[in-house]
Amino acid sequence: MTGTGSRIAVLGATGVVGRAAVRMLTGLGIGELRIGARTLGGIDSAAVPPGAEVRRVDAGDPVSLEQFCAGTRLVLNCAGPSYLLTDRVARAALAAGSDYVDVSGDGPTHRLLDGSPLLTGGRTAVLSAGMLPGLANVVPRLLVDDLTGARLVVYAGGIEPFAPASAADLALSLDSSDGAGVDGHWYGETRTAWAGGRRRRNALPVREDVEVAGFPGRVTTMPFLTADAERLARTTGLDDLHWYNVFVGTALRLTLTRLRGRVRSDPVALAAIAGEISAAAGLDLAGLDPFYLMAFTVHRPDTTVTAVLRTSSSFELTAATAAYTVESVLAGKVAAGLHYADDVLDPRGLVGAVTGLGALPVFQTHRHAHDAPMEIGSL
Repeated sequence: MTGTGSRIAVLGATGVVGRAAVRMLTGLGIGELRIGARTLGGIDSAAVPPGAEVRRVDAGDPVSLEQFCAGTRLVLNCAGPSYLLTDRVARAALAAGSDYVDVSGDGPTHRLLDGSPLLTGGRTAVLSAGMLPGLANVVPRLLVDDLTGARLVVYAGGIEPFAPASAADLALSLDSSDGAGVDGHWYGETRTAWAGGRRRRNALPVREDVEVAGFPGRVTTMPFLTADAERLARTTGLDDLHWYNVFVGTALRLTLTRLRGRVRSDPVALAAIAGEISAAAGLDLAGLDPFYLMAFTVHRPDTTVTAVLRTSSSFELTAATAAYTVESVLAGKVAAGLHYADDVLDPRGLVGAVTGLGALPVFQTHRHAHDAPMEIGSL
């Protein structure tokens, strides 16, 4: 049984994702919002929808969280960094009898919530309801009906400002190659690929000063297999998954390389490191228009299909994905229990929704008649 209230609560509403999520929920006709942030001074009154309730809430304070979640129908968490919050907000929402949607959360939160009695009684929790891995893990399922035995190649990257929480999440995901990252969770590893149905370390090289179709100038491609990409490969039966992070500039890539092995999770140290990442991204962005691009190519014996997604803001695309997830839960389209967004969202419905909300101006697909190996620069 879900919460007795009717309000949809948005935590982290002053952040770049939270602000966009509030706007997009309103655009989908979802009213009676409760908007929460640590400092109310950061909330633009002009951006508060009519009838919305504004509350101060501190995600680090259990009492504050409890009061914020009380009397709600669903809680959408746009706050971060997610690797430090983990299941804290989810537990407060579920304890209040509300459903829960998180733009991140990912593996650590899923592991902590799995089997929790808080999920009994018909409650629903959907994690990873953002651009990565939510939308990114949905797109391959849209391209072909069956990924069993297929090969998936992805190029993803761009250049845009980093929000503090996003920068902190990126920092905390850097050090897990030995399987003992933050909270003992494996987040991913450079130069690692899914090949022949299993994870293979040092399988792919980093390539510098190369051209990749859709990206401006010459770029660096860094292979990186995340835990969520591996989950996609395992659950769909992919034979190979090669994921390349594309760096348009050099400052961010060099900063991440330097920080690897030096990240600490205490708030003061993490804030400083997040500041370094944000500054590096700002250097790369100088003089360029922000963008984020993902290109997916699925190879099967009978066909090759490519999809290219481009947005001016990955944060807007994350917010749109979250808004569609909230709408799906409210409409009863997601069963009770604990889920990853990409496992339960309708692929065509999601792409249609984020496009309709203006967060995905470019979504193009191309089907080739014959399979051919995909090389750098040939999307």
